[in-house]
Amino acid sequence: VYCRDVSGEERPEPRNLTDARTLRALAHPVRIALYEELAFGGAMTATELGERIGETPTTCSFHLRQLAKYGFVEEAGGGKGRARPWRLTSLGWNIPAAHDPEAQIAGDLVLRLSRERAFGRYQRWQETKSGYPGEWREAADDSEYVTYVTAEELTQVNKELHAVLARFRERLKDPARRPPGALPVETLLLSYPIEPPPDDSRAGPPAGENG
Repeated sequence: VYCRDVSGEERPEPRNLTDARTLRALAHPVRIALYEELAFGGAMTATELGERIGETPTTCSFHLRQLAKYGFVEEAGGGKGRARPWRLTSLGWNIPAAHDPEAQIAGDLVLRLSRERAFGRYQRWQETKSGYPGEWREAADDSEYVTYVTAEELTQVNKELHAVLARFRERLKDPARRPPGALPVETLLLSYPIEPPPDDSRAGPPAGENG
């Protein structure tokens, strides 16, 4: 749901975040937690959200108002004060590679905070998986691959992987589409070079040319 889009291709629904001020508004641990809970659980009140993330309703109300100010959430209708439910305005976000240094720094912080929570859920799975039925322990995956590819090939691989996972996107938005026995499953796609690119500047001039 939350990714840095390097493909240049907009996928439907997620919001593109390019403005440094908007990114800084999201870059707070409580706001990331609130966003995730609304994505996983649908519309909720500040009190309900506080119970799920371990914060007070007052704290949640403040951060929900800040998220609303920058267009991330809105009132879902019904209720008053802290009893009014909130919902997301869009499901997920993309953070395109930024040329603005401030937006780059803010976007990296948003991703870091989001990934820290995801890795926390991964650690919780490792600690509790013995309590899951065998079919879930066998279905879950923990793999690592190293491949030699060009930037263009990596872009294509990422597009294909996103397309596979997008087949299940409607189930996140509409609980009626979830088959019996379905659980929320988190898949992290992290692809990055592990060595620096060759320094072409040290190469001599092409054959047939004089320096």
